[in-house]
Amino acid sequence: MSAEVDAGLATLSDQLILATVLLYVSAMIAYALDLAFGRSAGASARADRPVLATVGGGAAPAGTGSAAEGGPVEKAPPAWAVWAGPVAVGLSWLGWAANLASLLTRGLAVDRWPWGNMYEFVVAMCFAAVSAFLFMQLRYPVRFLGAFVTVAAALGLGFAVRYLHVQAGPVVPALNSYWVAIHVSAAIVASGLFIVAGVSGILYLVRKDTAVRLPSRRDLERVAHRAIVIGFPIWTFAVIAGALWADKAWGRYWGWDPKEIWAFITWIAYAAYLHARATAGWKGKAAMIVQLVAFACLLFNLVGVNIFLGGLHSYAEVP
Repeated sequence: MSAEVDAGLATLSDQLILATVLLYVSAMIAYALDLAFGRSAGASARADRPVLATVGGGAAPAGTGSAAEGGPVEKAPPAWAVWAGPVAVGLSWLGWAANLASLLTRGLAVDRWPWGNMYEFVVAMCFAAVSAFLFMQLRYPVRFLGAFVTVAAALGLGFAVRYLHVQAGPVVPALNSYWVAIHVSAAIVASGLFIVAGVSGILYLVRKDTAVRLPSRRDLERVAHRAIVIGFPIWTFAVIAGALWADKAWGRYWGWDPKEIWAFITWIAYAAYLHARATAGWKGKAAMIVQLVAFACLLFNLVGVNIFLGGLHSYAEVP
């Protein structure tokens, strides 16, 4: 690969990251307005029920379902609030596109895969988290997570820009390998899914019973479980691919390197969560605590190991 750097594309990549942060923050605000002033989760569920016929053959008037059930009749949201959700989704996709463009321009600027250091990896991980949320949203009603996933992505990108940013340039020879596209890409995809699960788990634990505008704990647990079920096999593949790459680069599959150890600890923690749910029937708060412990292991493995510990993965260029 060429050691020359296209300064123009590198600068454009940095500018696109700033645009991504602004778009994610704008989307977060729109999602928050949708949660605060739009239709609550309970009202949305009632709206999805079929309309019941009255004794006289006519349809029951809107809003009477809640009163008949003895609950309060919720006021219709303001006209502008109806658009908050769609606007938030649109801004999320624009931020996603800017995030993708920043990765592409960074890679083109240095003629390599754009995750050769901690800055690039965190940018890619934030992109994967938003991707997981947006594509899950195409199939499942998970828009309620938008405010929390976008703020997590914005904070992650802000941390990367402020503390991890390094100038675009070539990487050490060990990273000039096709294994980057296999091992690191799989780790990024799995991490994005685990972030969505982690956000859901945190919301599960802090949610109060009176927070009617937030999703139910059952929905939060379902989203977290689905994300982990998809992400765990991908993380397993990433660990195996890392071992194969280690054998090719260093002549051994396992060397007790801190990154290897914490990647395996993370795998064990998520395996424990899935095993507990499948065999012991752990659900609810206990299961969420286990998966958040796994999520903490993941974050330390991805960021903490490179910052606080040494090892063969210390070439990740943390400023």
